[in-house]
Amino acid sequence: MLSKTCGYALRGILYVALKNEEAKTVGIKEMAEALEVPQPFLSKIMQELVRRDILNSVKGPNGGFFVNERTLQTPVIKVVEAVDGLGAFQKCALGLSKCSGDQPCPLHYQIKAYRDALFDTLCKQCIADLKDDLLVGKVFVKN
Repeated sequence: MLSKTCGYALRGILYVALKNEEAKTVGIKEMAEALEVPQPFLSKIMQELVRRDILNSVKGPNGGFFVNERTLQTPVIKVVEAVDGLGAFQKCALGLSKCSGDQPCPLHYQIKAYRDALFDTLCKQCIADLKDDLLVGKVFVKN
């Protein structure tokens, strides 16, 4: 349900959050190389997160991206909303224009349960939760 762009956004924020432990800003080149994402594309995504006040940046030779406590407490759904919007959580799985509890498509109730559970999880999890999970051993960047 999440786009590749949204995955890049989440991976980018998490990379910056992990580097923030070292009290440093992260340049887009370093981030793109570590995450194996095209630099211009990742730059566009990260700047949108800065515009949405989810991520922070500093310009200049020692500039880059960084997170603060507000970023860490941001629910993951806010990142999804900034990048993909929330339309995927309301659309019919079969693409029908009239699909609801009153006029369900053949997959309506099965997909709705999954979609609602995912939405609930993304609302409850914040960036800090994901970062903490990474710190216990899950690797998501090349070595």
